[in-house]
Amino acid sequence: MTKSGQLAEHILTHYRGLFATLFLLPVSVLYSAYTSVRNLIVFHLSSAPAKHEQKVQQVIRQIEDWKKDGGVEKLCTARSGWKAMSEMVPKYKLNHRKIDVGLYDILEISGQSQTVKVEPLATMGQISRNLISKGWTLAVVPELDDLTVGGLIMGFGIESSSHKYGLFQFICASFDLVTADGRCIRCSPSENADLFYLIPWSHGTLGFLVAAELKIIPAKKYIRVQYQPVYSLDDMVKVFEDYSRKTGENDFVEGLVYSHDTAVIMRGNFTDDIGSDGSVNAIGRWYKPWFYKHVQTFLKNGRANVEYIPLRHYYHRHTRSYFWTMEEIIPFGNHPVFRGLLGWALPPRIELLKYTETETTRRLREKFHVVQDMLMPIRYLKQSIRYFNDHFNLYPLWLSPMAVFDNGKHSGFVHPLKNKDGTVDEMYVDIGAYGTPLKESFDNASALPLLEKFVIDHHGYQALYAKTTLSREDFRTMFDHSGYDKIREQLPFCTQAFDEVYDKVSSKGRVSPVEMRKLADSSELGKK
Repeated sequence: MTKSGQLAEHILTHYRGLFATLFLLPVSVLYSAYTSVRNLIVFHLSSAPAKHEQKVQQVIRQIEDWKKDGGVEKLCTARSGWKAMSEMVPKYKLNHRKIDVGLYDILEISGQSQTVKVEPLATMGQISRNLISKGWTLAVVPELDDLTVGGLIMGFGIESSSHKYGLFQFICASFDLVTADGRCIRCSPSENADLFYLIPWSHGTLGFLVAAELKIIPAKKYIRVQYQPVYSLDDMVKVFEDYSRKTGENDFVEGLVYSHDTAVIMRGNFTDDIGSDGSVNAIGRWYKPWFYKHVQTFLKNGRANVEYIPLRHYYHRHTRSYFWTMEEIIPFGNHPVFRGLLGWALPPRIELLKYTETETTRRLREKFHVVQDMLMPIRYLKQSIRYFNDHFNLYPLWLSPMAVFDNGKHSGFVHPLKNKDGTVDEMYVDIGAYGTPLKESFDNASALPLLEKFVIDHHGYQALYAKTTLSREDFRTMFDHSGYDKIREQLPFCTQAFDEVYDKVSSKGRVSPVEMRKLADSSELGKK
């Protein structure tokens, strides 16, 4: 490495907070502004929803060209892997044939059927702004503005309304899928139902999503949030499960766990009116404290408190601080002076954070840093918190309840857990662990495989945006592949065109950003 390269490595490793403040934040702001203007111009000039069918035909023509060329290469989307939410980067995109699926419009909003039809690259920010201005909102709105509909369907999406509506996939009424033989198929519970239930979690291994119909509900101005501090593990589990199962009373439920015995459990409800029991808190303003820090103050009060949070502020309450991981990137980011001067620029873009990772930070991240979501039956919440405490000692933990519905065909990658009497318990909880564990002698290389075994043993699931060490056999134990294998064999050219899910999400298909840069450089050199 040259001296200039060594200097850059030293700065990026040891002065990451300063580098992020002076470089990543300004570049992120400029890039976001450029992207917004570009999308606005493209939308008005050439990408109106009326041209949707024309764009779908362009996708089909690319597949026909692939078939004419012999169909030798595997297929994937042309979207940059750096934009994925995973801390890893998809290696398979270097040697797969890229299909341009440039579909990012809102196609139709129907108040009568209470649905919105969108293209796969439409984002949560784009959709929520548009719907709220018309008095509607998605039933489930995952946290970050840049999350795409396609990623949330093909991968994983959850929010604090998921105890009522389930994962993002369960608010989907239909999909339009272009298959490897060049057909556009509509999939719904009544049309191609077997395929419809297998598209979620499939990571683009059954076809290219070109449209989705999503369920919408009436929106209101505020979310009335009640903060309930708890001071024992038993109370934590009891209050959280009680709130989660009362789907008729609570529109939103969430928990932030600050230690083995302390947490704040929140429940929220839509409202247009501000009651006398609380005041408005526009928590999304740049100068406001990070949400998890604000919530922690209620532990000191020892009693329930109420606030009224504007709707979009509530939806994106964790965005500025990426939950709490921003503290490790910019340790002074929650300081009042920083918030007042530069809080409006947060957060830096994820792809920039990944691209500026160094070999040193890669080694440290892979050994000590955790970004995992584990989806556990709620009956095992107490055991799960104890497990994280004993093996990770990482706080806060994020708790988001969610329903895993049985679709009647018992089809799909995930299924609800049956009780001993044969009945089904659909209530699960997403336990989000993000940051650097304080467990003595912690090492991800041993901790993650043990955690994955704990999840399998307790009938849970791992969010596949995160790193996995599962073997192919254990992966197939965690996720039901029976219907998936069958449908891949039935769809013409499917196994020829697409990898299995495991090949895309395991270490075979993903590498660290540092390794990806090296592979990309060697790939370019090989072309010259």
